Amino acid sequence: MQHIARRSKLTIPETLSRLRDSGLDSLPGGGGEILVDRVRKIIAPKKTTTSEWLDVMRQAHRLGMSTTATMMYGHVETIEERVEHMRRIRELQDETRGFRAFISWTFQDDGNRLGKLVPRDDMPTSFDYLLTQAVSRIYLDNVDHIQSSWVTQGLKVGQVALGFGADDMGSVMIEENVVSAAGTTYRTSAEELAHLIRALGKVPVQRDTLYRTVRVWD
Repeated sequence: MQHIARRSKLTIPETLSRLRDSGLDSLPGGGGEILVDRVRKIIAPKKTTTSEWLDVMRQAHRLGMSTTATMMYGHVETIEERVEHMRRIRELQDETRGFRAFISWTFQDDGNRLGKLVPRDDMPTSFDYLLTQAVSRIYLDNVDHIQSSWVTQGLKVGQVALGFGADDMGSVMIEENVVSAAGTTYRTSAEELAHLIRALGKVPVQRDTLYRTVRVWD
């Protein structure tokens, strides 16, 4: 969004207003990484700063647009910085109520230079992921939905996450380029997701981007 605004010589509110008036009603939360500038300077020095990312979301929310918030962790950040990230999301949500979901996933170390900075032994385990899911559900009690990232963790862990605070397994990902570029290429279908959800004694419900019900799977 910052890039579009700069290229168009517009402010962020002006850019978002034009996009909204042209039909855009939601934004993904990508690029959140870890909302601590010490970390961002290491892993994404050319991306927005913490305050810039949060301000884009704030301005979108003020215009009535729904967004998500993400967290990519397990690299150079500390546990305290993960908590700081969630705190920034929680505080903005208290202010605007514009985040519809929180999605976190662990760093994938193939196909990128950052992988060289993270020893294999320090990579988050499935237990770390499930613990983070549970903590995010408790701490982000003002965000309606917590999504399970089966795309990075695999279908089994993605399924188990539904018992650790997640209420959403996301989409079947018809085309996905970011995670697959880092060496992770899980695939699934709507039928398989429905089966995994039923296996936990839950009812599969297909939704749209804004969490409106499309179909309840009998």
